[in-house]
Amino acid sequence: MRQPVKWQRSFRYAYEGVKYALATQRNMKFHFFAALIVLALALYCRLTKYDVLFILLAVTLMIVTELINTAVEKAVDLAMPNLHPLAKIAKDVAAASVLVSAAFAAVSGMIVFYEPLDRLFFRVKSAEAADLTAGMVWILLSLIILIVIVVETRFSEKGRWVRPSLLTAVAFAIATLILFRTQSSLVTLLAYFLAVMLTFVLYDKRRRGFPSLLLGAALGIFLTVLAACLYETI
Repeated sequence: MRQPVKWQRSFRYAYEGVKYALATQRNMKFHFFAALIVLALALYCRLTKYDVLFILLAVTLMIVTELINTAVEKAVDLAMPNLHPLAKIAKDVAAASVLVSAAFAAVSGMIVFYEPLDRLFFRVKSAEAADLTAGMVWILLSLIILIVIVVETRFSEKGRWVRPSLLTAVAFAIATLILFRTQSSLVTLLAYFLAVMLTFVLYDKRRRGFPSLLLGAALGIFLTVLAACLYETI
């Protein structure tokens, strides 16, 4: 049987490494999902080639640092199965590289997408009708909380990924309400940024799985937009 040449073996081993990290590391799964969303948004916004280069650089840096972090963790576990201060330092430093690259990706994304989203924001605001009143805002938040609780307890089996997160639903509902109430696109982006940061914290603390957090965010946005549309037609 003909053996593959050296470069083919190297490519195959590297590909297996990517598949292993994607199959076993929850952070890598999130990075790949975020990369798909960002690249789709870049295609929709028709970014310039320089903006695309920054986006590709940020995405590549995130994936590379996560791969290095996984390699360091496995190597440390192999060399030092028991707890050791130096092993902890090695893992913490590797995780810090992922944090730095994530910060770079977040800042780059906010800079690159600010102007396209700002134009989209003003188009939405120009077509918007009456604003929601303060009383309607609190009623809407109460309804969202009740709906999410009902979905969690009545229509979802225990332990299933379809259970939506109440906190992410409320956070993204508030961010969407800010979208309807403010005339500043920067305030809106910061509101969604805080909602995304809350999602990261919940995901990092392993309070809920990523599908549960994503479903909660989708429910919060959908119910808020639906309520706003119904309110405008009344």
